[in-house]
Amino acid sequence: MLIGVPKEIKTDENRVGLTPASVREFVLHGHSVIVEAGCAFKLGLTDEEYRDAGATLTSDLDQLFEADLIVKVKEPQPEEVARLHKGQILFTYLHLAPDPILTSNLINSECTAIAYETVTDGQGRLPLLAPMSEVAGRMSVQAGAHALEIEQGGRGTLLGGVPGSQPARVVVLGGGVVGMNAARIALGMEADVVIFDVDLRRLAELELLFRPALHTRYSTVNSVHEHVAEADLVIGAVLVPGSTTPRLVTEDMVKDMQLGSVLVDVAIDQGGCFETSKATTHSAPIFVKHDVVHYCVANMPGAVARTSTFALNNATLPFALALADKGVASALSTDPRICHS
Repeated sequence: MLIGVPKEIKTDENRVGLTPASVREFVLHGHSVIVEAGCAFKLGLTDEEYRDAGATLTSDLDQLFEADLIVKVKEPQPEEVARLHKGQILFTYLHLAPDPILTSNLINSECTAIAYETVTDGQGRLPLLAPMSEVAGRMSVQAGAHALEIEQGGRGTLLGGVPGSQPARVVVLGGGVVGMNAARIALGMEADVVIFDVDLRRLAELELLFRPALHTRYSTVNSVHEHVAEADLVIGAVLVPGSTTPRLVTEDMVKDMQLGSVLVDVAIDQGGCFETSKATTHSAPIFVKHDVVHYCVANMPGAVARTSTFALNNATLPFALALADKGVASALSTDPRICHS
């Protein structure tokens, strides 16, 4: 099978679908790989490394998109969708719930599009979403701490405080992979952290991991409103696989928040969990509404693209190899690594 790896063209996206090490695995399995020249230059991965791994380098996108399997990171942009065709496999993050136009265009292309974020394992987990969720969760606190600075429009609050002063109050909405990693970093920075979820078993697991430092709460409208109104930093970490994220924080709740408090919406690529959210980019990551700072970057892990690329390849490589080795029909029906997608 011929595998194609284009350079990502989404704004401020520097991750890449395959590393040279992953390319070598495909070649050892008897496949051919064609890689867009310069696709990973910013990550310190050179064209020479890709050639040494057995890839063919090209700047001709028409040639590259003739590949049987296209491996990417983010959803295809319009000019990429126009190159997709019947019989081709697209393997990437798609996040189609808030994007009906992309959904329709992919259907019209007649390609077979498999979204990383919907592949599940035998236990119902999301193994291809997890590594980027870990990165985004940890980054959310880093981004939120920066946004709390006065020059960013924030309250001027140091997350952990200092002796004799109160630490920042951090509210995390969602106790999954993103929320757990956000809580871990916020606690490490000595903030006062409360995490919400509707799964009591998950809340119990989090208490075992982080008590007595972490406070857990069952998520209701009233309890969320109460804690959000008093928070310095609120991190939206809610996920409904394959669906639009529920809006847990309404605009009225945002109006009740303190001047200069911060919202970080990690769920923005699925529509966002704050009613006032709108997608931003790494070049212009924040905006202020109702005197509350919003950070809503849809591809947060792209800011640490080297770490993210290696973490993503560790997870996606076995699945991509299964598709290439067995073909899409056989892999989807028989391979335990991918038949749950």
